[in-house]
Formats: sequence, structure tokens, C-alpha cells
Amino acid sequence: MNFIEELRWRGLLKEMTEGLEDALNQEGPKTAYIGYDPTAPSLTIGNLVTIMLLKHWQRAGYRPIVLLGGATGRIGDPSFKDEERQLLDYDTLQANIDRQTAQFKQLLDFEGENPAILLNNYDFYKGMSIFDFLRDIGKNVTVSYMMAKESVKKRLETGLSFTEFSYQLIQGNDFHHLNKNYDCLLQMGGSDQWGNITTGTEFVRKGGGKGYGLVCPLLTKSDGKKFGKSEKGNIWLDAEKTSPYQFYQFWLNVDDADLSKLIRIFSLKSREEIEALEAEYAENPRGLKEVLAEEMTIRLHGEEALASAQKATNIAFSKKLKAEFLESLSAKDFAVLAQELEVVKVEKSQLEAGISLADLLVGKHKSLGSNGDLRRAVKGGAIALNAKKVSDFNQELSSEDLLAERYLFCQNGKKNKFIVIAE
Repeated sequence: MNFIEELRWRGLLKEMTEGLEDALNQEGPKTAYIGYDPTAPSLTIGNLVTIMLLKHWQRAGYRPIVLLGGATGRIGDPSFKDEERQLLDYDTLQANIDRQTAQFKQLLDFEGENPAILLNNYDFYKGMSIFDFLRDIGKNVTVSYMMAKESVKKRLETGLSFTEFSYQLIQGNDFHHLNKNYDCLLQMGGSDQWGNITTGTEFVRKGGGKGYGLVCPLLTKSDGKKFGKSEKGNIWLDAEKTSPYQFYQFWLNVDDADLSKLIRIFSLKSREEIEALEAEYAENPRGLKEVLAEEMTIRLHGEEALASAQKATNIAFSKKLKAEFLESLSAKDFAVLAQELEVVKVEKSQLEAGISLADLLVGKHKSLGSNGDLRRAVKGGAIALNAKKVSDFNQELSSEDLLAERYLFCQNGKKNKFIVIAE
């Protein structure tokens, strides 16, 4: 499949400007770009959709450009926003650029025959005066042209500052600059960027060049809601904001109705591989989710992080745990598990002196209301420590019971699980 066919099959093509397919069929190297404003310290799953456009572009043998919005990020894109963005200070924007740069270098190939290029559009404007901007950039499109954009029309009802109104001028000039200096043929993005992208093609045309635009659909769930959020908020690509365990769980918990769409969009497996997997797991969606979760977690966080996430998943949701398995876990594995389960902290000196089962389960954790409740739970075989059944109500715990030197895994029945951390 060629690039356009690949996007069509994967559901990554919504609209493109006339003549793009013919331009791609011509011989010679080709370059495309997508712009990303550094409005957050990490990229999200939503950003990853458009990064997949660049990934498939690169896999088709072409060169991708990542354009970080050091300039546009200072303005704020009004496209389909209900109100004006809160502008970030410049130090915060630069810190976000630095963190996002590392993520892009992980997701695209910056070496090889068609290496990706990473640029900052602030470098295009930092020496430009307001008079140069108005004379050389502002005159390229008319106000009526800019006002006709759907993203602008919607904001006129709630208010649109000149700052935000000028955003499409900067993004349009970005394309002209890249077309002129990097022979950039194509600008891509999400469908909410169609107005800004077509403004860019107008800038390129006015400058005597040829430029094209292509957008992918905004990703939504089968119920119409925005994809890329969980109950806890955005799904970030940065492990400090969304842990590898949470990231892995996110993919395991996607709706069955969305699974076929998601594996086509996010997996790097071929059409033949994906269709074979769909046939194999036709009666077992959970199995296909595991395949997708494994691929995505390895790509973003590595195999070691995947192994820890899988161990934590096994412990958190398994009904039959073995003591030997728990004893094999590292401190890092327990730290991952602590993101899912309830945590009770105790002083290590308390454990060294000895702490009773009642003090832990009735006093500190309060999973049981009284000593009588604890007696009945022990008698019924509901209490387990480190996957070993407790048979003695008077049992005392010590530092020798700790796993990985500071953790104790506790259960009251099959579902009530928590971790004691000695500090």
C-alpha cells in the first residue's frame, strides 16, 4: 500500500487537498510536517494519533518534520475552543518543549536514510519586528478569508482576541517557511486544524510554491466521547504523569466496540498481521487488548516497564496468588503495584518491635470494624499475608515478614487487597 492507502485502511484519513495523491506519485524525495504547541509538559494519546501520521509517512520512505510551537504556543490556538487559553510563561513553555522533544525522539527515527527533523517555530520569528510581521506576513491573506474559517466563526460568538485571531497567520507562514527552506510539500494534523492548514497552503501558493494539506479524524469513542481520557484525566505519554502500569491498564480497558479502530490507528503491525489477530481473537476481545497493550507499553516505556505492569496486573486482579510469586517481586514491582492498590504506611520501628494483626487490620487499615470481626475473618480463612493464610488471630508481624525489605501484601477475602509499606 502507498501512504494514502495506508491511512485510508487505518481510518487515519478524513480530508486532503486536491492534487495530493498525484503529487505523491511523482518521483523524488518528499517532506511533510505537523506542528505541536507545547501547552503541556507531555504529549498525550490524542497527540499520538497525529504522530502516527508522521510515522507512516516516514515508513513510506519520506521525511517528517516535527515543528514545535515555541512561537504559536505563546499565542494560543483558538480552533474549536470555547474560550481563550490561559497563556503560559516562557520558561514553562521552554520546559515543555524540552520534555516533548525527548518524547518525539523516542517515537520517530531521527537517523537513517530519511531522518526526522525537529524544529522550533520561535526561531522563525524571534528577530522579527511587529512592522515586519504586519507587512510581510499579515498582507498574505485577507480578513474576510480568515473570518470565513469555521473555527473562527464559532469563537466570534463568545469573543476572540486579536492575539488568537493572528494564530492562523503564524501557522500559515510556518508552512511557507518550511516549503521555501526545507522543500516541505505537505502539512498534516487533526481535523480541527483544517482551517489553519488550508491557510498555510494559501501562503505557499502566494509565495510561488505548491503545498498540500491532510487531516485525520479526531478520535472519539463509540459513544461519541473524546478518546484519550480516563477517570483520572488525560492519558499522558510521560511515565511521571501516567505510569506505565496505568498506561497498560488503559489499553486493557478500552471498550470492545472501539478495539478494531484503535488497533488500526495505534499499532505498527501490518494490515495482514492485524487482520490475522482480529480473526484469532474474534471470540476473545481481552486477548486482542492484551496484544495492543503490550505493543503500546513497550513502544512508550520499554519491556521492563511492561513486565512490571503485567506483574502488578496479575496481583491486583488474580484470585489465586502464590507466595513464591510475591517473594520474587522487586521493590520496583511493588512500587508499581502501590499505584493500583490501597497503601497503609507504618514505621519500620513498629515492625521491628512487633505489631499485632489486630493493630494492623482493625487499628490502621480499618478494613475490619472490631477484633470480633477479625476473629471471624481468620476463622473463615479470609485473611492472608504475602499470599499465606493466617490461622492465628494473635499472630504478630515483624520486619522479617517484609518483602523487598519494606512491603507486606495483605488480603481480606479475594477482593480486599492492600499493601503495607514500612518507612
